[in-house]
Amino acid sequence: IGRVHGGPAQVGVLSSTIFGGVSGSAVADASAIGSMLIPWLKKLGYPAPFAAGTLAAAATIDILIPPSIPMIVYALVSGASIGALFVAGILPGLLMCGGFMAVCYIQGRRRNFPRDTTPFHWGAFLKQLAHAGPALAMPVLIIIFLRFGIATPTEVSVMSTLYALLVSGLVYRDLTVAKLKHAAIEAGISTGVVLLIIMASSVVGWIVTYEQLPAAFTQFAKETLQSPWLIILAMNLIMLATGMFIDLPAAVLLLTPMFVPLAQAVGMDTIQLGIMMIVNLSIGLYHPPIGTTLFITSSIAKVRIGDVVMELLPFYVVAIGLLLGFAYIPALTLR
Repeated sequence: IGRVHGGPAQVGVLSSTIFGGVSGSAVADASAIGSMLIPWLKKLGYPAPFAAGTLAAAATIDILIPPSIPMIVYALVSGASIGALFVAGILPGLLMCGGFMAVCYIQGRRRNFPRDTTPFHWGAFLKQLAHAGPALAMPVLIIIFLRFGIATPTEVSVMSTLYALLVSGLVYRDLTVAKLKHAAIEAGISTGVVLLIIMASSVVGWIVTYEQLPAAFTQFAKETLQSPWLIILAMNLIMLATGMFIDLPAAVLLLTPMFVPLAQAVGMDTIQLGIMMIVNLSIGLYHPPIGTTLFITSSIAKVRIGDVVMELLPFYVVAIGLLLGFAYIPALTLR
């Protein structure tokens, strides 16, 4: 896809979608995929804010493609089937992937972003594939070790780091002390950014919980709104507002006990509510003021948050459009 308009940016969207089958965490996706692809996109000539925005939005696809950490949290609170949630998240994840790739294509064509125009040759492709083979083997090994229970996620992360050190040092021979020092510093900065955001969102979460704002809204919806579609719309609005200020797992823990009875009252399936909630709150991950993936990718790209948000506007439109589809069309989330 590197030869189509916006192809290099679409690589980031596809990479995040594939990474979703390994990680289940949008933050991990933004850190891992973003640290690799954002510098590459900048080197190709893509605007740094657009590169950061694309990866910030694409990272949230990770939590729709199973396995998904927020889905597990929702299932534990709501009593819904984890397996059913995982299956229900596949189609929304693929639709979100397609929508974001379409944004990259349209923006690439409209703004004439750089793309590879050299003819495709199988010989060159196979040669590059062989050269990249040792590096490409790492995610495959991660999946094998996790799916067959050979190692825990923490153990796999340590093993992956050691594998990367060996491959970089012995196979590609491009590992230097300076690069190792730079990687350690960048990892520390990224971790610090995430911890600061979690700290701030925890304070906001405490205030929201103390004031019982979601509970007050639920009571208002039951007493005032009569039409099911209005109640669903109101639920989406409060989820969007909550996701902008509270970290996603905390928001799931806060909202699920309140919205499950309300959804059942209007005939919404618990699985559909779960997908709607995850998609809804994931938008907050790349929306200010507390957008975890937004801050991570902006930090990697070394650009201002406001510039990245401007590039994210078409991604917001696609995400909200698909969100309304998931909220009102059960066939998109249920088997």
